[in-house]
Amino acid sequence: MKSGSRAPMARPHANRSGTDNGPRGLSRRSLLAGAVSLGAAGSLGVAGCSRVPEEGKVLGGSLLDTLRDQGSVKIGIASEPPFGYVGDDGQATGEAPAIAEVIFKRLGIDEVLPVPVDFGALIPGLKARQFDVVSAGMYINPDRCAQVLFSDPDYLMLDAFIVKKGNPHGIKTYEDVKKKGLKLASGKAYAQIDYAKAAGISNVLILPDQVAGLDAVAQGRVDAFAGTRITVKDAVQGSNRASATEPFQPKMDGKPAYGAGGFAFRLSEQNFRDEFNKELLKLKENNYKELLKIVSPFGFGMTEMTDLTAKELCAG
Repeated sequence: MKSGSRAPMARPHANRSGTDNGPRGLSRRSLLAGAVSLGAAGSLGVAGCSRVPEEGKVLGGSLLDTLRDQGSVKIGIASEPPFGYVGDDGQATGEAPAIAEVIFKRLGIDEVLPVPVDFGALIPGLKARQFDVVSAGMYINPDRCAQVLFSDPDYLMLDAFIVKKGNPHGIKTYEDVKKKGLKLASGKAYAQIDYAKAAGISNVLILPDQVAGLDAVAQGRVDAFAGTRITVKDAVQGSNRASATEPFQPKMDGKPAYGAGGFAFRLSEQNFRDEFNKELLKLKENNYKELLKIVSPFGFGMTEMTDLTAKELCAG
């Protein structure tokens, strides 16, 4: 997924050196192409208009007005704690949905309806209008920016590994896994797969999620499972079978691969994205005070805050 730690910043540019996902290399998840069925009459982007904007053409869009009129918005999530998932009450929860709920209310939309799909189906599902926004902590990178419009990122994060208790192999980075000839696993469509390949690891076992990764490590089928710092920490919490390594900054082509996640909108909905972005930036004011209040229950702190922009991340 949407598979870091950073020191507090003067301006969060200091946080660019690491704590969990980034512009270089495919975001936390490398895109899966897969077809997604349209589903029951998902939200249409332009009310009363049958014309669908040409793929790849950025237009203003009127979806925000439509959603205000109907009073609800559908968000695509990937059932990945703590980024976005459906709680026991059937409502969307997690870092991204929590932010979305606050912003949408300020935009005049009271109800947020979750649509859980596989992570690799998020962008296809958005394009197919199965939902209106991707709210899953999706990493922002150039490849994805060619397909969707991103808000500015709401977090920045480092990578970490799930390893056996005591980290017997002394694994700290992808390079360690390569040098020691160890077996590595990661989650389906995780960007960590690309980071591993950049380090020369050709065979990465692909598992459904971090829970399966914990089991694989505990059973000795692999030596480590790669994910985001917060995903790994969440998976091993309370486990006596495995532990998490210290967070580290992955690299691709010798440069930091910043893991910064944001919200994705259809290319035809620039107005919607821009209005959402304005509210997100307001949450970041006063040293991120309001944004931190929203995301801290999900394990995010000042080290995950960033002033990186979607424009910078899309440029690569």
